[in-house]
Amino acid sequence: MNRRENLKLLFTGTFSTGLILTGCSPEEQASPENALLSGGTIGGRTDEEIQRDKELFSETFFTDTERKKLSTLVDIIMPKDDESPAASEIGVVDFMEFMMKDQPGNQTRMRGGLMWLDYEADEKFGKAFNELSESEVMGIVDEVAWPDTAKPDYEGGVRWFNALRNLTCSGYFSTEAGWKYMGYVGNTPNAWDGVPQEVMDKHGFQLEKKYLPVYLKPEDRGRVAEWDADGNLT
Repeated sequence: MNRRENLKLLFTGTFSTGLILTGCSPEEQASPENALLSGGTIGGRTDEEIQRDKELFSETFFTDTERKKLSTLVDIIMPKDDESPAASEIGVVDFMEFMMKDQPGNQTRMRGGLMWLDYEADEKFGKAFNELSESEVMGIVDEVAWPDTAKPDYEGGVRWFNALRNLTCSGYFSTEAGWKYMGYVGNTPNAWDGVPQEVMDKHGFQLEKKYLPVYLKPEDRGRVAEWDADGNLT
């Protein structure tokens, strides 16, 4: 598995297209208190929302054992490469912790999947998931990571891993590192320097020479315009 393959799976709809764990009831999805929260952004939030966030941050859902499992899995889904850090390095597990408390309807599904990892590890290798070697971990992950080729017996595991991968990507691309990886620059001003010369040449157009001195030059586009006392642009 690699980062590009996971992005392909995420955006081609191989698994659920929602960015949070699948399976929420319509009431849960529509409820304002179950909206996706930033978990730390204060700007524009009401006093009630701020207080609710504080309460959620004061609670703990995942055990240390569960966090270790998740750290292993999110780094398989979004590993460190030459361009970006691994998911565990930028707080994706913390994001999941918050989301489990923000949307408690997902807690049973998440915890059930984490318990299944130990069951599968014991069945295959006779030990707990956190005790497995890297190759043994991949032996389990490969059974559920590829929906199109997974065995029918692993249908439940596939659905859970799809949801986990979905949530991992949601957390990862909510961070500055994720934005940089995608090349997202946000609402920033752009610059247009006119029709490219090769396009004008192709269609037989040219700028009138008498206007050339007053056209905005690319090197001057950041300069604030100034006028003299007679209203002439200086």
